[in-house]
Amino acid sequence: MASAHHSARRDPLACEPPEHQGPLRPLRPLRPDHVTITKDLVHRLPKVELHVHLDGCLRPQTMLDLAREQGVRLPAADPAGLARAVYVRHARSLEEYLERYTITLSVMQTPQALERIAYEFVLDSAAENVRYVEVRYCPALHTPALTLTQAVEAPLAGLKRGERESGTMARLIVCGLRTLSPKVSLDLARLAVDYAGDGVVAFDLAGAERGHPARDHAAAFEHARAHGLACTCHAGEGDGPDSIRQALDQCGAQRIGHGTRLWEDPALEELVRERQIPLEACLTSNLHTGTVRQAAQHPLKRYLDLGCVLTLNTDSRLMDGITLSDEYWLAHRALGLDRGELEGLVLNAARSAFLPEAEKRRLVERLTQELKETR
Repeated sequence: MASAHHSARRDPLACEPPEHQGPLRPLRPLRPDHVTITKDLVHRLPKVELHVHLDGCLRPQTMLDLAREQGVRLPAADPAGLARAVYVRHARSLEEYLERYTITLSVMQTPQALERIAYEFVLDSAAENVRYVEVRYCPALHTPALTLTQAVEAPLAGLKRGERESGTMARLIVCGLRTLSPKVSLDLARLAVDYAGDGVVAFDLAGAERGHPARDHAAAFEHARAHGLACTCHAGEGDGPDSIRQALDQCGAQRIGHGTRLWEDPALEELVRERQIPLEACLTSNLHTGTVRQAAQHPLKRYLDLGCVLTLNTDSRLMDGITLSDEYWLAHRALGLDRGELEGLVLNAARSAFLPEAEKRRLVERLTQELKETR
């Protein structure tokens, strides 16, 4: 999914993906008595999340609290009713899915709100054993109520407070929007670069894909890359493989958000596999946006079997009514992923994180040890 929002061809290798040594294998052969997968086991697994939207992860009670403080009217007056109001099950398109974000964004227009939401997001991640998370959002959606500086410093403060209290590492990705002007995307890329040493780890382009090509925002990606900032890009969710090719060729994306429709172009699929470009897969979200019809038809398992680098993510916990543990359980139940493959997804995500190499290495080592201890 994408937040409700934002040339010449270039060599994709000019902006290298995170280092990989091929698809990760199980830590060691599994004995028959070790292969049973339960929901409790999936919850206990240490996890990493790379694709999740801050404005899709609010606690319903927090939304009600903030609405009272800000004088905002919401579509329901109790947490359960509000959760139902924002839940998306059968959207006819990505664009229809994104409409729910106007509800959450209505209470995210003060620094205090953004700080609290980011803080609670980290605590909620820690509660399901997420050890590292990269959360994304578009600061422009919090203006003119806030300045761009306020809109980035408030969630950073919340993430840092949550990390101190929980131990879960949390970093921020700044999104441009396909539906906003390329100038806004460039301004947001500059903002991301300005805070690159303070918790912002990447620039992204989100929003409705069809009719809003990524190449229009190539200057924003060029600015980010020129200043050493990592790049990811939503592509292959609401549009076909040409959108993925644009993200790679003209924007220099090092990871692809979703990439669900990659299979429609076998040559591009092989390129992504060969270059080990990580895909940020989101099973439930792709169901709810209509990108796939049934969970069992999701191409995640196909990509894994081909040797692509896959990571598993929630996208929008509130709108999709899920946790990251739920996504891992669905991958097992609907796609038949075994324990070794689930562990591989965890380690793929850690190795695909937008962290300095030394920090990334420590994260991978920690997760490898923890995964062994859960056996």
